[in-house]
Amino acid sequence: MPLIRHDLMPFCRDPINLLALGFGSGLARRAPGTFGTLAGIPFLPLFGLMTLPWASSLLLVAVLAGVLICGHASRSMGLEDPGCVVWDEMVGLWVTLYALPLTFSAVVGGFLLFRLFDILKPWPISWCDRTVKGGLGIMVDDLLAGLFAGLLLRVLLWVTGQVPQILFLG
Repeated sequence: MPLIRHDLMPFCRDPINLLALGFGSGLARRAPGTFGTLAGIPFLPLFGLMTLPWASSLLLVAVLAGVLICGHASRSMGLEDPGCVVWDEMVGLWVTLYALPLTFSAVVGGFLLFRLFDILKPWPISWCDRTVKGGLGIMVDDLLAGLFAGLLLRVLLWVTGQVPQILFLG
């Protein structure tokens, strides 16, 4: 069995779908959300090079565009929340690591915590996942998972002395 879903390749011809599919990372046959989250890592240094207002603006644009991008892909595939759409995972990771120093432990910890919250979907993430529909519905559970993972990551990094207390609130 191939590792990539070749049946979805035609959707990549549309540039908006290509974004939604995480530049192809969502084509992974197994764990597309994990591969989509991994695809978000190379973009992290871009946020690190910016001042906080610019990074905040870029993240807001990624979130708002994500509602449109994910909604477009969902409609073009005829599915409510296709697993291959991973833009939401990429943005969720960016939310998790927002305003943190991009150290190895922060990135690995953020990745693991985000995936944990995204997979387990504790309340209210699970409620949003079931209730909110369309592009916003695809995005909102990952945004919440990113917020929860980011808060827990800040606590863990602060307790271990890896980030100053001032960064605790982002």
